[in-house]
Amino acid sequence: MLTFRDLITGFRRLELDPSNPVIAHASLSAFGNVQGGAGTLLGALMATASRVVMPAFTYKTMVVPETGPENNALDYGKGHAINRMAVIFDPKLPADRLMGVLAECLRRHPKSLRSRHPILSFTGINTQRALRAQTYAEPLAPIRVLMDERGWVLLLGVNHTSNTSMHFAERLAGRKQFIRWALTPHGVRECPGFPGCSDGFQAIVPKLEGINRRVQIGAAKVEAVPLSPLIEIVRAWIAADPLALLCSNEFCQRCSAVRDTSISREQG
Repeated sequence: MLTFRDLITGFRRLELDPSNPVIAHASLSAFGNVQGGAGTLLGALMATASRVVMPAFTYKTMVVPETGPENNALDYGKGHAINRMAVIFDPKLPADRLMGVLAECLRRHPKSLRSRHPILSFTGINTQRALRAQTYAEPLAPIRVLMDERGWVLLLGVNHTSNTSMHFAERLAGRKQFIRWALTPHGVRECPGFPGCSDGFQAIVPKLEGINRRVQIGAAKVEAVPLSPLIEIVRAWIAADPLALLCSNEFCQRCSAVRDTSISREQG
């Protein structure tokens, strides 16, 4: 069983400056049996990184309209079941289960704050500037602030398919973004800047050798990557190869839309 001391010892082997912010993505179950569960993992993380952000996305607020823009990776008029189950965004909504229990644990922490995007909110401690940067037009703006503040991506038992910061690099590279819609207290709101698929993101691994740091903590592989170099590597790769990091699933609507857009640009 992993203890608080085991976790802190492992995190300290990453040799991160505790004053630099981290954007973390985590799977508690990847660590094996942790004494005290998510609260212990969060406490150990905060003891080694004083400024922590995590995605606290709320996909259950999303609705599908009857019509919308073309090539948007969405089947308009076919979301009746989803629309019936959609809920109005509230900052007290739990983070989506896909974000992991640690994200919800951070959201519930008495010192944490949460941004107000109805789909792509972030939660964090001592990261007010990053959280305030988010807008409807720029949902991933908190990552830009963390990058400017010499932040790190921290993958706790998950791989780069969970790495939200790579979506920010895609946006900087000019990759196609999408529009989604969400229920808010002020009605249905259009939410531009929705990112593409991340299933192909593990292809970045060889390009990060030499800048990343890895440790094993219990059963979990933990990786830290500095944000600025990561984002520049991804941006430059997509600029050189517009199809880089797309997934191989021929039925993936978002990756297919990116491919179609790239082909249209080349032909134009």
